[in-house]
Amino acid sequence: MKKVDVVLGLQWGDEGKGKVVDVLTPNYNVIARFQGGPNAGHSLHFGGDKFVLHTVPSGIFRDGAVNIIGNGVVIDPVILADEIAQIEAKGVDVVSRLTISKRAHLILPTHRVLDAASEAAKGKTKIGSTLKGIGPAYMDKTGRNGLRVGDILLPDFMERYEQLKTKHLFQLRQYDYVYDIDNYEKEWFAGIEQLRRFRFVDSEMVVNGYIADDVSILAEGAQGSLLDIDFGTYPYVTSSNTLCAGVCTGLGVAPTRIGNVYGIFKAYCTRVGSGPFPTELFDSTGECLRQVGNEFGATTGRPRRCGWLDLVALKYAVTMNGVTDLIMMKSDVLNDFDTIKVAVGYEVNGERIDYFPYESDADITPIYREFEGWNCDICNVRNYDDFPQQFKDYVAFIEQETGVSVKIISVGPDREETIVR
Repeated sequence: MKKVDVVLGLQWGDEGKGKVVDVLTPNYNVIARFQGGPNAGHSLHFGGDKFVLHTVPSGIFRDGAVNIIGNGVVIDPVILADEIAQIEAKGVDVVSRLTISKRAHLILPTHRVLDAASEAAKGKTKIGSTLKGIGPAYMDKTGRNGLRVGDILLPDFMERYEQLKTKHLFQLRQYDYVYDIDNYEKEWFAGIEQLRRFRFVDSEMVVNGYIADDVSILAEGAQGSLLDIDFGTYPYVTSSNTLCAGVCTGLGVAPTRIGNVYGIFKAYCTRVGSGPFPTELFDSTGECLRQVGNEFGATTGRPRRCGWLDLVALKYAVTMNGVTDLIMMKSDVLNDFDTIKVAVGYEVNGERIDYFPYESDADITPIYREFEGWNCDICNVRNYDDFPQQFKDYVAFIEQETGVSVKIISVGPDREETIVR
């Protein structure tokens, strides 16, 4: 019996999951998103085109692949309808390739307003929300008030919508926040009509049926492990379980059905929004990483915070996810550095530690190990043996410290700029 393989990010998101899923999908019949919402921005580059997927699984461009939006995902019908329209404009038959879990929750227009009002009220303590309404939607889910995709088919759908909207409008009275949802609400209901074109399924039964029939499945995560609601840098985290364990609850898969876990990381670190970032660079080196790596959010356009690779945090993520294979992205961004640094420990209140602490917002000073840079363009390398020795030393050290092999190395955004070892 085949098991469900998992691909997820090991840092603070933006690791390059979209490209990796696109590269891996020829080996899988089913690609399923298991958590998160439209704050995800999975970028795919091929044939001279760039696509940014927010909710649709990254296997949508592969002929013959089944794409499933799982129950753990929260969906904004406006964003999803727009995304689908852009994909269909390229000649892709999305209706035949995409199914949606009835149990996936909907993001209402008032969820977005609540998100913005709450963030504005926090002032300097804001968490850096993308203001997509994702947090409030998950709050309604856990509060047992949510509206789900399957509810669209019920005769009292409008009554349920109005009931939840009324609750939100009452909550908004506590904020000094001006808003108008009329236009977005019209787009929202237009998006609901677009969703009616698709198959709404009991995805847990569908996925387990595929497992029983030995169909190969790849579970696609969003955001990153260090943004996990339980094990990330709380409260500067997302609202879902981004770890491998989220596959079990986000798709209805038993733990014993998890197979390979592909953990993706950049050759350096980035973060969007507020929150701890021990290796963040505020100098010209950090700006160089941002410009060369084009570190601006695929969803928001916000400049990302940049810094050296944090092996303490990476080892933590590897452990929490049970990673079996590492995938290193954006290796080429480090082409022109004379010296490359890697954090191998932290100093906290004068004490050296080698683990990721609960007090992640404490005054952490990273302890670095320095490596000689390769100082050459590796973008055209297609065989691991052809990499410069300095690059191989960098990879070997990461493997030694994490205890996991780096199976795939990316040296550019295109499908072809990928080395599989």
